[in-house]
Amino acid sequence: MPNDLEKLQGTWHLASSEVDGVVLGPELLTDARVVVAGNRFESLGMGAPYEGTFAIDETAKPKTFDMLITGGHAAGTRHAGLYKFSHGTWILCLASAGALRPRTFACGPDDGFALQTFRRHPAAAHIAKQPATLPTTSSSPISATTTPIEGEWSMVSGVFNGAAMAADMFKWCKRVTRGDLTRVRAGPNAMLEARVTLDETTAPWRIDYVNLRGADKGKWQQGIAEIDGETLRVCMAAPGQDRPDAFESRVGDKRSFTTWRRSAA
Repeated sequence: MPNDLEKLQGTWHLASSEVDGVVLGPELLTDARVVVAGNRFESLGMGAPYEGTFAIDETAKPKTFDMLITGGHAAGTRHAGLYKFSHGTWILCLASAGALRPRTFACGPDDGFALQTFRRHPAAAHIAKQPATLPTTSSSPISATTTPIEGEWSMVSGVFNGAAMAADMFKWCKRVTRGDLTRVRAGPNAMLEARVTLDETTAPWRIDYVNLRGADKGKWQQGIAEIDGETLRVCMAAPGQDRPDAFESRVGDKRSFTTWRRSAA
């Protein structure tokens, strides 16, 4: 009878993914897959490709795994998790950030865990599209006042510290603003969550963030923004730096310059 490592060999297609209580839309599952060879794996079709090694303990209850990313944008990071097989699927629950191992096969708002299900064959097209959700780390209510940047936006381009983001990453990046709360995601991963203040009396508009999570939690950022038709442009300075005076990011300036297109309702 094959052991679990032998069962894992080959290609597994992502059937569902949830991180911090947010479900990844089915349009992003089409080509998402993991290829396992020995104790090595390669992740493809989930934004930028990456690879690494893993170790499993099939005697643990529940079964556990430890992953080390050795190539790609997250090289050097480690992730701990649980796994199981169920009716032909491979189910993982892992720490998406940090080394804390989950205790159950579940994830909720801002717990830092990812719950993923893989199948040997691509996910069926009947998976329903999930509405945009905006769980928040702040207990304060979201302002009922809307601004021109209200709603959901898809990325058109991004430049960070002078380096342009690869075009194949754009489809993964979404921006959702509800009242004074905005959140940016790259696939299932939260890249930004902040309280936003927008001053529409200036040209370009002044936009300010107070970060609610991550390394910059509690820090204030200054930026500029403008909308032309259904296109939004935002240029933000790093926390503590002066407000940008142009929509650009150059090497070493630590600015982000992103362009977004309003998503269809």
